[in-house]
Amino acid sequence: MVSPLPSSSLSSSPLPSPLSSSVLELAPVVPVVVVDDVADAVPLARALVAGGLPAIEVTLRTPVALDAIRAITDGVPEAVVGAGTVISPDQVAQSVAAGARFLVSPGWTDVLLDAMKASGVPFLPGVSTTSEVVALLERGVSDMKFFPAQAAGGTAYLKSLAGPLPQARFCPTGGIGPAVAPEYLALPNVLCVGGSWMLPPDAIASGNWARVETLAREAASLGHTPG
Repeated sequence: MVSPLPSSSLSSSPLPSPLSSSVLELAPVVPVVVVDDVADAVPLARALVAGGLPAIEVTLRTPVALDAIRAITDGVPEAVVGAGTVISPDQVAQSVAAGARFLVSPGWTDVLLDAMKASGVPFLPGVSTTSEVVALLERGVSDMKFFPAQAAGGTAYLKSLAGPLPQARFCPTGGIGPAVAPEYLALPNVLCVGGSWMLPPDAIASGNWARVETLAREAASLGHTPG
C-alpha cells in the first residue's frame, strides 16, 4: 500500500492530452516500474522511451510513486506514463492529478471500476478468472490486465479464452520475461505484455541507463505475431 504523501506533493500537474488509442496498442511491452528514488524517474523514463517503450507503468508501491509520475509527466513528454497497482478510488484521483495517462489495477471491484471509469483516462482492470472477464465485458470493458499471468495459467489459459470470449483483449503481467513474452504476443487476444526484465535492479542502482535503453530496445523488437 502506498504511504500517505504530504499534502504539498498532491498538487496537480498539468494534465496531458488524452490517449487517442488504447494503451494496449502503444508498444508490445509495457515496463512495470517500481521507483524507490524519485531522482531515477526521469533518466529511467528517457532510457525506456529511447529504447522504443513509450508506455510506462509506475506502480504505486513506494512513497515516491506519485512524485515519480509527476516528474516523468513534466520531464519526459514523449512518455505515456501510467499508474499501476491502483486499488482504491483515492489512488485513482491522486494518480490522475499527478499526470497519469492510464491506470492499471491488479484486480477490480465495482467501486474501483466506477472510479476508473469516471477518471477520464484509459484503464486496465486486472483479471485472473473467466467469470471476472465476463463480468467486465458485461460492464462494457474489453481491455484488461491478466494477472498474475504465469501463476494464473499462462498462455494456455489465455488461449482457451480466445474462442468463447474473442472480444476480450489482454495485457498479461506477472512472471513474464523475454523467453516467454513472444509466446504471449503470438496469441490473438494479447496486444502487449507487462514486465520488468528491462529494468535490472543493479542497472538502476548504478545509473546504467544505457543498459536499460539496450534492454528496452530488445523488448520493443519483440513485436506482435498474430496467432
